[in-house]
Amino acid sequence: MIIAETERLRLRNWQESDRDLFFEINSDPEVMTFFPFRRDRADADALFDRNRQAIADTGYGFFAIGLKETDEPIGFCGLAIPDLAPILPIGTVEIGWRLARRHWSKGYVTEAASTLVDLGFQTRDLNEIVSFAVADNRRSISVMERIGLVRDIAGDFDHPRVPDTHPHLKRHVLYRLKRPE
Repeated sequence: MIIAETERLRLRNWQESDRDLFFEINSDPEVMTFFPFRRDRADADALFDRNRQAIADTGYGFFAIGLKETDEPIGFCGLAIPDLAPILPIGTVEIGWRLARRHWSKGYVTEAASTLVDLGFQTRDLNEIVSFAVADNRRSISVMERIGLVRDIAGDFDHPRVPDTHPHLKRHVLYRLKRPE
């Protein structure tokens, strides 16, 4: 199932052949710098299956990013529904991403995320899209700003699923983008 295409990318549901890439990005220490854990193969496979099923069932989730010319998977970008009530109201839609290190600094995430912002507002009729990241995650925050999201300082929060053993990862900054008038 293709969700969207850009000049260089295809956003789609995951295919069985993408499983190794999904494990790679979820276990790479540098990719996962701002997460309290790396996923082993069993955990990555379980998350892969849940995410693929959620996309099939609801159209929301973290979509595979494939290079348009070859369909080689390079990471993910998606519109998903986070489970963070009461911090974020039920029904909030977030945009998020993760990319294999060898594909960093090529503008792929910004390209994919910009397309999904447009899809969210124009096709899915969303009123708002949010994104959040660890306060020190300058790479993700820069993408948020490039795609037009604006910091909501009053919405910053301590992530409830980050364990106390990782206090430097608890504080998250919140960015929002309202539907254009």
